[in-house]
Amino acid sequence: MSADFTTGSAARAAGATPLLAARGLVKAHGATKALRGASVELAAGEILAVTGASGSGKSTLLHCLAGIVRPDEGAVTYAGERVDQLPEERLSELRRTEFGVVFQFGQLIPELTAIDNVALPLLLAGTGRGKARARAGEWLERFGVRGQQELRPGELSGGQAQRVALARALVTGPKVVFADEPTGALDSLAGEQVMTVLVHTAREAGASVLLITHDARVAAYADREITLHDGAVTVADTHRAEAGR
Repeated sequence: MSADFTTGSAARAAGATPLLAARGLVKAHGATKALRGASVELAAGEILAVTGASGSGKSTLLHCLAGIVRPDEGAVTYAGERVDQLPEERLSELRRTEFGVVFQFGQLIPELTAIDNVALPLLLAGTGRGKARARAGEWLERFGVRGQQELRPGELSGGQAQRVALARALVTGPKVVFADEPTGALDSLAGEQVMTVLVHTAREAGASVLLITHDARVAAYADREITLHDGAVTVADTHRAEAGR
């Protein structure tokens, strides 16, 4: 397993320019500052776990990095582009093609079946309906929910819905996967199965993963771990390879 856990760290050790970087992010929700000068780097092919207590700013950091919300201060750069300054049209394009996002509570479209939820990003990118549904079915099978593909989100269990959300995030072959508590609705065994698929898929495609979690077992799948506390990075650059993984 050592090769699996050193890919991203090797890229960082080689001095490569980060694929995704944030500097001095500040973001307030009303009078509450969710981020207080947070900085982070993600290398191409790296799996980075962001840990911290509830309310530490983890989800807000992910939303800023993925271009879902704009920081009040600081900069987010992806492949040479300032994400925080891009127009909405370009941000939407990035999220359709190069970013895959798994939200903490799935956020599936309730009117669509599981297979159509997964196929939607492909359809928006111009893929034909038959081909999009076929590919969506393959991804649902990988995550063990093909038998529920014609069910709507309200008919799925929480764990099934989260697997569908993961399939939707990965179906386009993104360069960066943003996963917010991807195993939060799963038991420990199902969580291990899902993380194995996620890590294998990322390694196979050379994709980067930003993994938000409070679960040490999930964080252990990452190359590196940083910890947020009160909106700032307090512990950084914990390398799994150095820990003997």
